[in-house]
Amino acid sequence: MTDVRDDNLPPNFLIPPGSQVVLRFDRRAPGTDTIKPAGSVAEVVESPESNDRPYLVRFLDGTSFRLKFGELLVRRGDHSVEATATAGPDVSPFVVLRVLLGSRAFGLSTESSDEDRRGVFLPPAEWNWSLTKPPEQVEFRAEGVEEVDWEIEKFVRLALQANPNILEALWSPVVLHADETGNELRAMRQAFLSRHLYRTYSGYVLSQFRLMKRGFDTNRRYKPKHAMHLIRLLHSGIHALRDGDIRVDVQEHRQELLAIRGGEVPFEQVEARALELDRAFQEAFAGTKLPEKPDAERANRFLIAARRRRASE
Repeated sequence: MTDVRDDNLPPNFLIPPGSQVVLRFDRRAPGTDTIKPAGSVAEVVESPESNDRPYLVRFLDGTSFRLKFGELLVRRGDHSVEATATAGPDVSPFVVLRVLLGSRAFGLSTESSDEDRRGVFLPPAEWNWSLTKPPEQVEFRAEGVEEVDWEIEKFVRLALQANPNILEALWSPVVLHADETGNELRAMRQAFLSRHLYRTYSGYVLSQFRLMKRGFDTNRRYKPKHAMHLIRLLHSGIHALRDGDIRVDVQEHRQELLAIRGGEVPFEQVEARALELDRAFQEAFAGTKLPEKPDAERANRFLIAARRRRASE
């Protein structure tokens, strides 16, 4: 999901209710001492008749107040990279990095857990030179195995946006395959970490929380697996902002997360836990030492060198 500034939008554009927006500047919630920092993600609740009047927005913790159009960035797209993955050509000969993710990498597996693999492929030069371009993502499924592979440029762009799925692939503790290019990509993974992680993770959390709460309000049920990933991602985001790396293995939270995934925790407790962790996430952002932006120049040099290497082959 990317942020869109005013000059990318058509005249008379109005942000529709339900859209996610990002604060451009720190804002104090009216009547409180609470500061919502720049980069915080909210949902538009009410849209005005024109952008001369403010929007009503609501944050994860329920805080609502009105903000002008110029104080907001619009967020577009979908948080889940894998949701758009489709079957495609066999790219396995060109995979430069393949890792294990999912419950087996998270330290949350059971005997029935599938094997979730994620990979990066560097296609032959002629694929990029021809009229038929390489796919950005390819999905492969077999009994007990699911694999999603990203084309290397797509992967690098998503990493620069601090996409959670991509960052977890770079920090996976289980590397199944890595050639020279794959090892270089892992070695430069710190270049992708920045304060931008806060807004990306916040957007994902807000979306999942909204869906979970909407489902519960509708039929008094929520999807435990989605709730578990919501809490897991908050733990991961807090650690990333405090320690400057991505923690994939969350065994220290195994008991809590498995209880949520098993549907043993009432919705009210899950909601309270999410709000508690979100406050910790905001505090971690306020004190993070991560740089303002990722090192896009280094990422670009890596991509060019990788493509040249493939062309020479």
